[in-house]
Amino acid sequence: MLTPKGVLRAFSNVQPDASALALQGLLTGERSLETSAWLAKAGMSSSQLDELVQQLWVQRLQRPLQGPDSKLDDFLQHVIASLSGERRAVLASESGFCLARAGVEQDDADVLSAAAAAYSEFASKQARRGWSGASHFVSFHTDPEFLLPSTAFVPFWVDEAGYWLVIFGEPLLNSPALVELLWGIKAAGTRFATG
Repeated sequence: MLTPKGVLRAFSNVQPDASALALQGLLTGERSLETSAWLAKAGMSSSQLDELVQQLWVQRLQRPLQGPDSKLDDFLQHVIASLSGERRAVLASESGFCLARAGVEQDDADVLSAAAAAYSEFASKQARRGWSGASHFVSFHTDPEFLLPSTAFVPFWVDEAGYWLVIFGEPLLNSPALVELLWGIKAAGTRFATG
């Protein structure tokens, strides 16, 4: 199964490389894949898996894990809240629509979603100019020591659809909730895919 670090690696680019696509393959079922099935599907060897484990992108499980099985709308607000030290977060589409919010008023969530769309446009413009650094995390701080952000914007892409997770307070990204969030979005897209 992917670790939170592995999720950030796998879903950090709109055009994932071969390694990221292989990692994304771990979140494509109702339950976690058997090691041999995933290695065959990804075209990888056991030694390559060992490297992924050493990089902390993948972890071995003692038993299969059940994927999110509730409706996406029902669990989004709960899972994104657990990724914030203040339990306040917004999930926005790359185009600026608020998809879920927790601990944030709707008007504020809409403003943050519009800001996420503006960051997406800025990142795209900078990438066209040759600088891809703008497509990563964005943080705002209220203290001059820059210890903890007051607000952080985390971009990710699932099947070429862009999303922004806006987190208030300490970002708690090293959490199984991050894996669950991406697995839920990926599963929802798979359910509604045509063909």
